[in-house]
Amino acid sequence: MEWLPVALVIALAMGFNYTNGFHDAANAIATSVSTRALTPRIALVMAAAFNLLGAFLGEGVAKTVGSDIIDPPAGHQGLIIVAASLVGAIGWNLLTWWYGLPSSSSHALIGGMAGASLAAGTAVIWSGIFWKIIVPMIVSPVVGIILGFLAMTVILWLFRRAQPGRVSRGFRIAQTASAAAMALGHGLQDAAKTMGIVVLALTVGGYHEGSTIPWWVKVSSALVISAGTYSGGWRIMRTLGRKIIHLDPPQGFAAESTAAAVLYVAGLTFHAPISTTHTITSSIMGVGATKRLSAVRWGVAGNIVAAWVVTFPGAGIVAAFAYLILQFF
Repeated sequence: MEWLPVALVIALAMGFNYTNGFHDAANAIATSVSTRALTPRIALVMAAAFNLLGAFLGEGVAKTVGSDIIDPPAGHQGLIIVAASLVGAIGWNLLTWWYGLPSSSSHALIGGMAGASLAAGTAVIWSGIFWKIIVPMIVSPVVGIILGFLAMTVILWLFRRAQPGRVSRGFRIAQTASAAAMALGHGLQDAAKTMGIVVLALTVGGYHEGSTIPWWVKVSSALVISAGTYSGGWRIMRTLGRKIIHLDPPQGFAAESTAAAVLYVAGLTFHAPISTTHTITSSIMGVGATKRLSAVRWGVAGNIVAAWVVTFPGAGIVAAFAYLILQFF
């Protein structure tokens, strides 16, 4: 039963995929729910559907995760490294979900991969981590803040003489499209990360060659992340939708549209696995700053940023301990 270890690692990858779905469900729908543009259940159904579609948009992010982060050896040890990576990411997801902190599932996975590889004494591709992970991790929130601020400024100028009630009703309708675009970007980014780790497991297990993604990996990753999204992430949804700033429909539309645009550019152009959490949170901050700087609850934002900073090493430490335990099996 040589296939059994590979199957177990793939099952673990789908477990991470599911936690990614419910952990990051808030990214796509929190603003729409908080502005009452969509009811929570309708928003979740829509987010799950567009996550499913987004998973089929491109393979660039998957190939980055599968080949540009770590280089585990073939065979049993390589599978243990991949399994430990996933344990670290799942553990971090569950911890931050419990405390309602919108941390990055993406960086939890990358941190887990690096931590497990370091514990095993195998190669970590630091150049790939720097250019494909660290640089986008810094740039994408900055771009999100700037574009969110600019988008909201344009909306305020265009509708400066319009009747506020009519504007709010119009943007509530428009938020259906912007929330769908955000969910599509989440599927493009986050389902692809699971595809990449599954292909890596298949490769080290001797069941795959090259960087192409089998169709069944795409379909299963898409279905599982959609199921996780539908299960919801209510704790984090409250943080994003209510605690950073009180959003109105125009602000929600601006934040979602900005975040979706950043996700598409990063995923389709640069093949960079950026964090949907970082992107939507920073866009919300930028949008809120157009009202006044004090409108953003910077204390809450600071806690979120602290979670961002500790995610990579935190997940890495969990994965390293997981490797030390799993190597005895």
